[in-house]
Amino acid sequence: MGKYKKNSLSLTGAISLGTGVMIGAAIFALLGQVAELSGSLFPIAFLVGAIIAGFSAYAYIKMSNAYPSAGGIAMYLKKAYGKGIITAVAALLMAFAMIINQSLVARTFGSYTMQLFDGNQNDFWIPLLGVILLVITFLINIAGNKVIDRVSFIMAIVKVGGIAIFAIGGLWAAGFSFGEAIPSEISGDYSVGSYLGALALAILAYAGFTTITNSGEEIVKPHKNVGRAIWISLIICTIVYLLVAFAVSVNLSVPKIIEAQDYSLAEAARPAFGKYGLWFTVGIAIIATVSSVLANVFAISRMTTMLTEMKLIPHKHFGMPGNLQQHMLTYTIVIAITLTIFFDLSRIASLGAIFYLIMDIIIQWGVFKHLRKEIKANGAILLATIVLDVVVLIAFIWMKAQSDMLLIIVSTVLLTLIISGEKWFLKMRKFKEESSNN
Repeated sequence: MGKYKKNSLSLTGAISLGTGVMIGAAIFALLGQVAELSGSLFPIAFLVGAIIAGFSAYAYIKMSNAYPSAGGIAMYLKKAYGKGIITAVAALLMAFAMIINQSLVARTFGSYTMQLFDGNQNDFWIPLLGVILLVITFLINIAGNKVIDRVSFIMAIVKVGGIAIFAIGGLWAAGFSFGEAIPSEISGDYSVGSYLGALALAILAYAGFTTITNSGEEIVKPHKNVGRAIWISLIICTIVYLLVAFAVSVNLSVPKIIEAQDYSLAEAARPAFGKYGLWFTVGIAIIATVSSVLANVFAISRMTTMLTEMKLIPHKHFGMPGNLQQHMLTYTIVIAITLTIFFDLSRIASLGAIFYLIMDIIIQWGVFKHLRKEIKANGAILLATIVLDVVVLIAFIWMKAQSDMLLIIVSTVLLTLIISGEKWFLKMRKFKEESSNN
């Protein structure tokens, strides 16, 4: 995995990377959690999440059309805020959100794989299988862009096709009864805050589109194709999410979905297709989670490399061979493995949602405040995105504070460490530069 190589990723490759991250994270890892917070309205939560993600994507598309970069979000932040603390902190939040996503999908891989063994959700095997997946994707990423492009494309075709078969088959088994999937009235068992919390996780399900921006200069005709890849990925994922959500909702009751939230698609396959359908669904889940982690690792190594080259984060090679990108790839995999071992799916997803929403608010405000005229962006769309993000974030934090205060404490501690660590690093860097000039 050498230096950035222009024109080394095709449009289909970029779409494959985007859908790879999104579909692996959302349908297999988040569907059950969204259903727990929104009940029978969980398919609607995914639809509204797609709309909010579309608003958010507008700024990224305008920025990528103007400034395609292998650093993606890091470069956009630099354009908006300069090489300072805001850029560094926001970029690190995005990096951690992406690493958290790796861990989320890695544990999902373990949960679905264990369904092949009588559904045993052994606490030892799930994280172990997740760690094995992370190591394998690390090795594939070392092989280079052409291998990643080819593998991602093949997996994306198999995954999307397989999930579509599952969804259509599930709806067919239920007689395409969409009336059962969409309730006639809203349950009083869920608060407004709970529905907004479901939206936070649904938005996270689409956050993978941002990984496309991190491959900007490597994509063929980036000024056009980065934006195209983002829109096409979002459209494909929205269709897939809705089909699967409806298929699951007509084959499983909400309590059953919540009970099997870490492997809800596999559970939905049992009544619809029996044993062979279960195996098929688990096989697709394995392919989807592998491609998701592969795409995520690929994108984050580029963004963190860009941050290092911008001298916004520290770097030490610890005697490792290889180049900077390979070093950053190693660090992110190590952090992801740690999270996979020690955190469960629910907390990993919640932590990722909080970090992503904070980062997106910073991006949207930076574009609105400093760049909207330069890139000819619509200010109303940017402000609407900020309002939507803020409302969902506050509701999600409030809800989690009532049910899982430890998560809020961990989030606050990590955020504090990132900010204080960056302040210290930038201060020391400035001191060394001034000393060397004297």
